Amino acid sequence: MPVVEAVAVVPVPPNLAFAISQTTMPVRRRWDPFVRSQHFVDGATRPGKGVRTFTRSRHGFSMVSEYVSYAPPTNVGMKMVRGPWFFEMFAGGWRFAPADEPGHSVATWRYHFRCRPALLRPVADRIGAWLLGRDIRRRIAGYAAGCADPVVVAAAERDLRDRADS
Repeated sequence: MPVVEAVAVVPVPPNLAFAISQTTMPVRRRWDPFVRSQHFVDGATRPGKGVRTFTRSRHGFSMVSEYVSYAPPTNVGMKMVRGPWFFEMFAGGWRFAPADEPGHSVATWRYHFRCRPALLRPVADRIGAWLLGRDIRRRIAGYAAGCADPVVVAAAERDLRDRADS
């Protein structure tokens, strides 16, 4: 099964790095070049294990995904519930850990996928790895820029305060 991964060191501690990764629209649009639109489904208002989201990519494809893990400030995982016809399976995970430099974090994003139809899988998986690899590198670069964007950081800090108060 193909895997694509991207890693970035960002200038915020892990709890804030995690919170930035979970920002919602319209703030998310400031840093995430992949997402054209995104919202929670089934009445959810916050991310969490079992929560589903609808995402439309910049490519025009849409996917409903479900959080299979949600463990602030260290990791989050999701799986595709419904998505583009060419994915038999798609899942992703993001991890956050302290970096060697104080106040910084290492963000690691990884996607696992399998293309269909099975007959075309050997070629389709290679093409998918190339395309998704390019997208995940662009996406984590946008995320790293977002970690230095005062508007994005302020929104994530507000979310952390709101969660602490509830």
